[in-house]
Amino acid sequence: MIALDVSEGHSYVVWYAHEACQAEFQVLHTRSGFAKLLKVTQRANHPILYFEATGVYSRPVERFCADNQLPYCLLNPLDLKLKTNSLRRLKTDTQDAHRIARAALNNHFRLKQPRTQVYAKIHELARFCERVQTDIHVKHVQLHAQLQQAFPELEQLFTSRVSKLALNVVSLFPHPSLVRGLSRTVLKNRLIHSTDKKLSKVKGLQYAEKLQVLAKDSYPAVDPDSVQVQAVRYYCRSLINLIRQKEALTKQLVALANRLPEFAVITSMPGIGAQSAAELIGELGDIRRFDNANQLNAFVGIDINRYQSGKYLRQDHINKRGDPRARRLMYLIVKNMLRAQHTADNHIVDYYYHLKSGPT
Repeated sequence: MIALDVSEGHSYVVWYAHEACQAEFQVLHTRSGFAKLLKVTQRANHPILYFEATGVYSRPVERFCADNQLPYCLLNPLDLKLKTNSLRRLKTDTQDAHRIARAALNNHFRLKQPRTQVYAKIHELARFCERVQTDIHVKHVQLHAQLQQAFPELEQLFTSRVSKLALNVVSLFPHPSLVRGLSRTVLKNRLIHSTDKKLSKVKGLQYAEKLQVLAKDSYPAVDPDSVQVQAVRYYCRSLINLIRQKEALTKQLVALANRLPEFAVITSMPGIGAQSAAELIGELGDIRRFDNANQLNAFVGIDINRYQSGKYLRQDHINKRGDPRARRLMYLIVKNMLRAQHTADNHIVDYYYHLKSGPT
């Protein structure tokens, strides 16, 4: 058995055989470093490798194990802490590696099943989409702060303030003085020819009239040549680029997930669209790797946490110790199912109301 304490760019390694340490050393996460580690695994007759999940820092070690077909356990740091509380805690790389090794000797940890290439790519695409969506939210908040000083009434013009059409219009007229003095026809033509979305003449004229009304009574806090107006245009351009990136990533994600047999099954459920199904597959991976539904519930973190002591019985609630992204995604999916409950029969919605009604 080999245990590693993974850090940024390197790992401290201990090799145990017959419950005794045979060797300990440090390896860099480089070709030469992993070549050194491979020789040790060959001497140890291809043992199981144990190491904690440390985000991006443990990824090279996982890749090393997958490339060389070495069995490994990716340990949950919280689970490892709970199982090693009785051990004296000295926080050094050396001691941590030995702590992981002793925990592996005294406990049974399940081997990690690496994601296949298609599931791994869907997973990374789903996470990338989430990060881009977070950037969109941050940029929108920054745009709102600048627009409140330059032309706050513009936010009344659209129901969705992060649509590409809305952002194009805001970028075109970030200050009311840029609207005043222009006729409806001129405004309409600029809107039609300067926005990404193809506007009809009737729709363009409606927006032009609304712009004139909003600009007429607007009292901005800054002048048209202010830095805030420049910032409004900057954030509009940034948001348009981010939205395009998100659309391209979503299209790629759905196309990749569509190759899998479970995609058609998940999208057949009322209230689950193609994007939600692809994101769910990205978080759960191949659900065939779970032996039963209880394991899947524990992975997501929706298994029941029950506490009873004497006459005290605490109300049951979910553990929330699994994948938070998968849990949030499933919550949103159920909300969509409830919204769409009148369009089609759904046994999940029926079961939801059964649980909500309580015991009879």
